[in-house]
Amino acid sequence: MKKIVAIGNALVDVLSIIKSDAVLDSLNLLKGGMQLIGAQKMQEIGNLTVDLEKKMVRGGSSANTISGLGNLGVDAKFIGKIGNDEVGDFFKNDIQSCNVKEQLLLSELYSGRCLVLISPDGERTMNTHLGAASGLHADEIVSEMFDGYDILHIEGYLVQNHQLIWKIAETAKKCGLKLSIDLASFNVVESNLSFLKELLTEFIDIVFANEEEAVALTGESAEKSVETIAAMCEIAVVKVGKRGSYVKSGDELFIIKTNPVNAVDTTGAGDLYASGFLFGLANGFNLQRCGEIGSLVASKIVQVVGTKMDNETWDEIKRAIYA
Repeated sequence: MKKIVAIGNALVDVLSIIKSDAVLDSLNLLKGGMQLIGAQKMQEIGNLTVDLEKKMVRGGSSANTISGLGNLGVDAKFIGKIGNDEVGDFFKNDIQSCNVKEQLLLSELYSGRCLVLISPDGERTMNTHLGAASGLHADEIVSEMFDGYDILHIEGYLVQNHQLIWKIAETAKKCGLKLSIDLASFNVVESNLSFLKELLTEFIDIVFANEEEAVALTGESAEKSVETIAAMCEIAVVKVGKRGSYVKSGDELFIIKTNPVNAVDTTGAGDLYASGFLFGLANGFNLQRCGEIGSLVASKIVQVVGTKMDNETWDEIKRAIYA
């Protein structure tokens, strides 16, 4: 089995289920998007949601994906940056509990956190205060971080630091790793479009995008965009929610269907789809099977609030994979 390392923002998610989207309107937040926020906006959101029940879980797109891989039995490692505080300790202990090795650099800043507002329809709006996570610098990326690994998974949120993500991709590629990226959020794609296209063409082997991200990248429908993205890389994956996903590599196109489930929270669905898909690649499965495993894992995570599933659910997933 191939070994996988991920790099990204070490965050802790604070999840709140809002009663209506009026809360988003009053905060001037774009539903379904990801906003980087400062301390003042974080306080404003906190004041408006103070009476709501909150749940704290380890978050961060790449961290979610690599934790899923660790739970599936892949030799996995996460690279990120935390503060020397309670939130950072929570992140470290949690990711270790998922059978993931960690290389967490320390910062003088507070550990990063993401305030996730979950709408009644399950859609999540993410408001991220990066804190220590934003302190990861290009000059801290060295080849030793990737020694012994076969695939590097990068979260698209890092594309907002062009110098950092370019150094990551360039260094990992020189070390012989396959590079995988999740495009993260449509507004991140829109604001970094030309740079992102250059990055994909130059370094990336595997691209994960949801429908909105794929449209933002290509200006085309999901069905058409998977072809355009596949022309930039080796494997393109476009997820279309309840309709499943499209996977394309070379001349081969796979249409992956999904079983309908009662979704209560879509937080982490794309991240965990990537876990299942990369697990399949690590084991040498064909792309149809990789997509099916991705859909299986994603279908389980949307049935719980947050990005963490219990051991019984992971055992159920593993039984289904090898059934």
